[in-house]
Amino acid sequence: MPITRRSILPVVGVAVVATAGGLAAWRLKTRGAAQAATATPVPAALTAATPASAPPTPAGPQYTARTLGLDSAPVKVHEYFSLTCTHCAHFANAIMPQVKPNLVDTGKVQFVYHDFPLDQVALKAAQVARYLPPAEYYPFIEALFASQNDWAFQPGEDYHASIFKYAALAGMDQATYETAWNDAALGQFILANQKADETQYNITATPTFIINGKNFPGAMEYDDFAARVAAAAGG
Repeated sequence: MPITRRSILPVVGVAVVATAGGLAAWRLKTRGAAQAATATPVPAALTAATPASAPPTPAGPQYTARTLGLDSAPVKVHEYFSLTCTHCAHFANAIMPQVKPNLVDTGKVQFVYHDFPLDQVALKAAQVARYLPPAEYYPFIEALFASQNDWAFQPGEDYHASIFKYAALAGMDQATYETAWNDAALGQFILANQKADETQYNITATPTFIINGKNFPGAMEYDDFAARVAAAAGG
């Protein structure tokens, strides 16, 4: 059945879990810009691995960490994002074109991506993204953010068909797409990690950035982001 805004919540059984974790972030994300200036400590230093309180990671490439940048980068930026979050799209479209060449490609920063879907559309898109080869992950989410209004917010949108257009451009065939779309175990894993992250690291907005252990909720402009990276690097 094509997903529409009317059918988002009852589509799969995990929708209630998504509501518990995601709708709180949906309500709070609009306050993110005001909150971004203040960092709060997280209970424990983050690594590229999933948090200690998260469920065990099953086997399979769709469950592995999605990162951008060198593992040896001195600053780790954990980004908690939803593909249907307009503030996340602003950061991806307006800020990352400066962050990537200046901070990621130069070896200063590694991004570690954490799915924090705000609704079933974002959850399905996240599942599809994780079925792409890791090297294609960032280009795919970059393309989805750049075209967010086209596939996420059109009245009466057939989300299954519209997201497939971008997956096909990334090289995914129809059979793999259907497997990704219908992978309930992966969806439950994403939502369980979302709930664990929300509790353990006090994720109250999308996007949220945890930069070398300090929590910054809300999208940041480039100068603010670069300043926080410099502070985290000790210079």
